[in-house]
Amino acid sequence: MDLKVKPFDFNAALARAGLGRDGLPVARAPAPGSVSNGGFQAAMTQALNRVSAEQLKVQQVQREVALGNPTVGLEETMIAGAKSQLGFQAALQVRNRLVQAYTEIMNMNV
Repeated sequence: MDLKVKPFDFNAALARAGLGRDGLPVARAPAPGSVSNGGFQAAMTQALNRVSAEQLKVQQVQREVALGNPTVGLEETMIAGAKSQLGFQAALQVRNRLVQAYTEIMNMNV
């Protein structure tokens, strides 16, 4: 059996890990649709804005159905309502978990 060991390329390993020669992370362009440099707060704000937009859409569609707009169907209204309810429930669960985590951290003995 012939086993050959390739020399280790430190620069290639750093590049694959996303690090520069000094060992610090290399700044990359954010992926489309991602939260750029805002961290958790920006992600939560973006998610809550989406939930709010879904709720506004439901109100608009319900108003159109109530006014008798023939281009808006009842099934579209029901689907929009289900999406809005699901997003709201997810946001509520995240909030509850955050409060629970905060409470646990505050009750830790130092």
